[in-house]
Amino acid sequence: MSKFLIIGLGNIGEEYANTRHNIGFDVLDALAKEHDLKFKSDRLADVAELKYKGKQLILIKPSTYMNLSGKAVNYWMQAEKIQVENCLVIVDELALPFGKIRIGPKGSDGGHNGLKNIQEVLQTTNYPRLRFGISNEFGKGNQVNYVLGKWNDDEKKMLNDRIKIAGDAIKAFAFTGLQRCMNDYNKV
Repeated sequence: MSKFLIIGLGNIGEEYANTRHNIGFDVLDALAKEHDLKFKSDRLADVAELKYKGKQLILIKPSTYMNLSGKAVNYWMQAEKIQVENCLVIVDELALPFGKIRIGPKGSDGGHNGLKNIQEVLQTTNYPRLRFGISNEFGKGNQVNYVLGKWNDDEKKMLNDRIKIAGDAIKAFAFTGLQRCMNDYNKV
């Protein structure tokens, strides 16, 4: 059975729940709920295991805080013997309109501290990621407050549908492969 490590980035703690920066956690929570899975606290992360069409997806939400995410990613890659090409990092993205999904095989950290730490620890930028658009509707000097802020009412109305699409993209990544997943979901 092929194994995949699916990493949802976010910050632990109630004060960060349902914020834009925690969309990685929210996507994995929705995927786990859809498949009736529970996360268990384990080393450096909360973990759930999804078996889907002959594939094994290890879902992790690092408990290391965003800027130390690489430590959890590296640990679980080694523990589960999963190659970097079978990892998918779900992350918030300011450069995309709200709810837009962009899947790719590699890229820069784009100033995102979670991605920056993963790249430092893994010593590569060549790992698949699913970037979830949170838009950039904030005034000058308000980026941190915006990213760590809660969704507005208009976003909340569409959020569950967009999260469901991201969850479907994760399953497609494991089942049909990165290239087909990109073809199918980057235009949604």
